[in-house]
Amino acid sequence: MSQPDTDTAAQSPSSQQEPQIQTDGRRSHSEQVNQPAQTSQSESSHDGKDEHALHTNLKRGMESRHLQMISLGGVIGTGLFLSSGYTIQQAGPIGTILAYSIGALIVYLVMLTLGELSVAMPVTGSFHVYAEKFIGPGTGFVIAIQYWLTWTVALGSEFTAAGLLMQRWFPDSPTWVWSAACIILIFTLNALSVRLFAEAEFWFASIKVFAICAFIVIGLLAIFGVIPIAGYQHAPMFGNLVKDGIFPNGFMPVFATILTVNFAFSGTELIGVTAGETRDPETTVPKAIHTTLWRLVLFFIGSITVMCALIPWRKAGVGESPFVLVFNSIGIPYAGDIMNFVVLTAVLSASNSGLYASTRMVWSMGNEGMIPRWFAKTNRRGVPMLALCAAMAGGLLALLSSVIAASTVYLVLVALSGLSAVVVWIAIAYCQIVFRRRWLESGHSTSELKYRTPGYPYVSWAAFILCTASFVLVIFDVEQRFALVAELVFIVACYGAYFLQQWVRKRKKATGADDLDTLWVARD
Repeated sequence: MSQPDTDTAAQSPSSQQEPQIQTDGRRSHSEQVNQPAQTSQSESSHDGKDEHALHTNLKRGMESRHLQMISLGGVIGTGLFLSSGYTIQQAGPIGTILAYSIGALIVYLVMLTLGELSVAMPVTGSFHVYAEKFIGPGTGFVIAIQYWLTWTVALGSEFTAAGLLMQRWFPDSPTWVWSAACIILIFTLNALSVRLFAEAEFWFASIKVFAICAFIVIGLLAIFGVIPIAGYQHAPMFGNLVKDGIFPNGFMPVFATILTVNFAFSGTELIGVTAGETRDPETTVPKAIHTTLWRLVLFFIGSITVMCALIPWRKAGVGESPFVLVFNSIGIPYAGDIMNFVVLTAVLSASNSGLYASTRMVWSMGNEGMIPRWFAKTNRRGVPMLALCAAMAGGLLALLSSVIAASTVYLVLVALSGLSAVVVWIAIAYCQIVFRRRWLESGHSTSELKYRTPGYPYVSWAAFILCTASFVLVIFDVEQRFALVAELVFIVACYGAYFLQQWVRKRKKATGADDLDTLWVARD
């Protein structure tokens, strides 16, 4: 059985040194690092009254295998199984492989910077905590809202997809019944315990991984002529990759695909979200980062290479999943049903990870005092039920907007959630740069860090610059330009909400209108 989370200093050897780094002049690094992770029952309000103390224990119930599969589960979804054919059709075989390779490099650089932060400060909902400490409290608030929105919108999409997928087997049943069943299942898995959530996600993700591995192996056998495939009298080999030139539609579609690939890889940063509930984070987090990258390269680039070799690129993306096209061409029976089941598990996996990530971000905002402290309260199993209900409510609103306002509200939400992940990556890279600089300025050496970003500062700056370029250069893609404008407006609105919140709090404190400190931790 997992044990309740305690003070970070007790849980993580990396915190035992009690380093005194002044991050923003308000509190020492030791205080700031440990406070978000302190989940003892002695936490109370500013006025020190024990009757207002809240139980905010989270449990370290995840192991290395859970962490790796959770990260994969958040990334591998319907985009690979259903939409990859359209990407191939737009950029061509070599262009798509190149775009995914560049995307994998960018996400790997970001994860290397996240690894140092997560091991040094293994806190749940880590991104906005790091942004608050190393950039500013306003940016921390913005990052929290951005990441919460990313997964909340994804939840609505996944619940809708689950209902539609079940229509293949039960065409006469209403879609909303299956969406509701998916909602109840995912909510229950997250509500019972973090261990059950992690175990369910492990098996959901395992089915996807097995399907992709089987696809690659069977596809390679067909490529080299070991097993026959319809339309070929000889081994297809890799001629289809360059049949119509390296970039048959020019290079610009490749550039547009790189932007899309960054969104496809979003979810790997879940490693940081889970750090506060992971056993031995200084060992499991770096291991998960490295293994996740190589699995992503194998699964994404490997499966796309097989698709491009077996399916002429002009035929990809027309009507059916490329996975189904390949399986049908090889003669595998019930290929459509098999892939429908795999995609359904992908949907369940993505919604499971999405609800977890959204819940922990709400919990972390409550724990940091950005929203009422109630949301940081946990039950005896270490599950933040109020935060879970709030996250699910957000997902249900996104689901509702996808039905009644698909062309307006939902379109804006999807645009925002797409670029929000890249904004979070930019913040992660910059936070690691500031963290390392302040660590050294405080008199510490890099040898004291349990995990160090290799190639610092070049890797860190490369991650920051590439992510920033991915964000800014969206303006050159006509179809995604709307997303950039919506995201910039939303960022300004988030900062405006933060400063308005601070103004209201100062006014109430000055007038003594309400003693909010007992349930809402005032910001410094």
